[in-house]
Amino acid sequence: MTTDPRPLYTRATAQAAALIRTVRPEQLTGRTPCTEFDVRTLLSHIVGGTRRIALVGEGGDGQTVPLFVDDVEGDRWAAAYDEVRPRVLKAWAGDDRMTSPVRVPWGEIPGRAALSAYVMEIVTHTWDLSEAVGRPLPLDPELAEFSLAAAHEALPEGPRDGRPFEPALPAAEGADSYERLAAWLGRRPLGRP
Repeated sequence: MTTDPRPLYTRATAQAAALIRTVRPEQLTGRTPCTEFDVRTLLSHIVGGTRRIALVGEGGDGQTVPLFVDDVEGDRWAAAYDEVRPRVLKAWAGDDRMTSPVRVPWGEIPGRAALSAYVMEIVTHTWDLSEAVGRPLPLDPELAEFSLAAAHEALPEGPRDGRPFEPALPAAEGADSYERLAAWLGRRPLGRP
């Protein structure tokens, strides 16, 4: 991908932050399209994953940061995400980060490719969360289109050996960009078989 992912990542994290602020305590045990996560676990992964992405952007080894967090007091997920968001945006702000290699769980790749994948990750998990809490806010379709292109580039249609995504599913007729992205990543909207 040749598009600079930084402005899209900034927008994607703002969208995620706004959505996280809508989550009510009684929704934390609800199910999500990410079938192994309830809402609390998904939020733990969003915050933990963003901490990891910040460290990668700072030139560190993201593998040293857990993908889930358990240090969020009183389910203050919005505050935890708001705390890590400026750090991750600063870590990826430099032009040199786009061309420098970074170490991610799937290998060493240029920063631009890594951040494009991270746009896809936060956009997908934002959709997961939106589905789980009843779609309280409209989601930015341009972010889903970019993420879908990144997903097609990064993930094969068939088996995804060693990658944390199920095989692609057919998207429903008339599916919007988020539902097409979800289907490519092996997810279905809640309430659909």
